[in-house]
Order: sequence, then C-alpha cells, then structure tokens
Amino acid sequence: MNAKPFVKWVGGKGQLLLELEKRLPPDILENKIIPRYIEPFVGGGAVFFFLKTKYKLKESYLFDNNQDLIIAYEVIKNNHHKLIKELREIENDHLKRSEEKRKENFYIIRDTYNQQLNNFNFNKYDYQWIERAAYFIFLNKTCYNGLYRQNSKGEFNVPFGRYKNPKICDENNLLQVHNALIDTKLFCGDFTESGSYINNHSLVYMDPPYRPLNGTSYFTKYSKDGFDDEDQNKLANFFKEMDMKGANLILSNSDPKNQDEQDQFFDNLYADFNLERVPAKRNINRDAKKRGFINELIVRNY
Repeated sequence: MNAKPFVKWVGGKGQLLLELEKRLPPDILENKIIPRYIEPFVGGGAVFFFLKTKYKLKESYLFDNNQDLIIAYEVIKNNHHKLIKELREIENDHLKRSEEKRKENFYIIRDTYNQQLNNFNFNKYDYQWIERAAYFIFLNKTCYNGLYRQNSKGEFNVPFGRYKNPKICDENNLLQVHNALIDTKLFCGDFTESGSYINNHSLVYMDPPYRPLNGTSYFTKYSKDGFDDEDQNKLANFFKEMDMKGANLILSNSDPKNQDEQDQFFDNLYADFNLERVPAKRNINRDAKKRGFINELIVRNY
C-alpha cells in the first residue's frame, strides 16, 4: 500500500512527515504497531497515509468538519470505481478544451457545485455524493494553488488555476486510498467529537488550521466558520483533557516567532508539554520570493 493525499490541501504535512515520525512513541517505532490512531483534523490525510504505509494501524478514526472533504473520503471508501469513472469523464472533457474553454468549464462546474448546497442531503449517502466528490476533486485539481476556501455562505470561491495538464483522475492513487480506508471510521464533526474515541491506547495527531503568522495572512478560511485564537485556546484545553486520558498526543502548528520573536502564544498555551521548533518549507505565500523554510511547532505530551 502506498497511498498519498488525493487532494492538495493547505498546510499539508508532506514537509513534516519525517520529523513527526522521529517523534513517535518509542514502542510504536520499535513494534511498528499503532493500536488506535485518531486524527481530529484529517485534512489531506498525509500523516494518516504515511503511517498506514509503514505501520500496522489496528483501528483508525478520522475526523474533519469540512463536509465535502469527508464526503470525498466516504465515496473513495465505498464507491471508488464509480468515482474514478466520473473523474475520467470529467478529465477527458476538460483537457481537450482550449485554456479559455477550460476556464469557462471550471466556473460552470464551480457554480453547479455551489448550487447543489440548496438541496444536497449531507446525511444520506446516495449517487449525488459520488457526483459531488468528483466535482470536489476536479475543483481542487484545477483551482488556483489547490486551495480550499469557502465564503460565509459555505460556497467554494477559489478562482481558476492555470495548469497545462492537471491530473484530475489519479486512478492508481485512488485505489490505494480506497485500500487504506477500508477499515477506517470517518466522521464529519468538530475536533471535540473525537474525544469519545480517545483512550490510553491511542495515538492522536492534531493538525488544526494553522494560526496566521500575521494580520494580513493570505489564507485563513478552510471553512465558512474559520479557526481563530479562541478555537486555538479551546483546542489547547482539549489537548489537556486528552492528556488526562493517558493518550499519546502530537500537535503541529505555525510558529508565531517567525514573525514576532516576542509572540509567546503557543509557548504559553502548551507550557506544560514538550514544544519543539522544526524547519519546514512553505509555499502558500503569493510572493515566490517569500516562500521558503520557516519554523513550525510540534507539541507532544510525552
């Protein structure tokens, strides 16, 4: 099994995988077994797929509050063949067009995707889920920078991205992702909902929406609700509650000290835990000159 994220996701953990692996509990590193693995913010799933490839995960529970992301995971888990067929048709139709016609096609599909919100049943799995998952993946692969961003109405509002040959239907990886998800439980919900599944046999990796490094940060909204400092405080309290359960906890976030040496926000929030700064490359800045290595935080309770 060699699955990797099936969507591009801001804050994806590709850059941090080896740093995170080095910090796994010693018994997991030695035995290559994780009794129960839980992610309250699965996002693109880079860490889950990495661990699934290298370790035996006896139980896996993945959560995210982005409904469309979880729909895509559910469809890949339950109907990957039909999803691949839909994506192949969309890809063939899209790639034969001129760039101007591709742009037109992108906005037609984006409008259709947003209009579905008016009568889409997010609670009952049916064929509409397969179609919506296909649109979700198409938009992710063809929008600007692979961003996922919603406006206050919950509508996807990222503009068209110019790609010569976007891989909209990655059939082989979708099959690998399907295999990784077969015995995995998926949930759409707030991170606190994962708490009832966390026990003293759990490894929990928390990857919340990162705190913006400055007041003008270009990307902050993964969902219409956003994730502000109050949410970061709520998460820190959740971290402390789960620590009391005896679970092994790992959390990552941005390091405010990249911008302001005096900013102690996370140092104060996680003062009782093991907080480290590690270098990671980030490409989210609009200005290519400002892309490069910055520190990120890894917090552990062991």
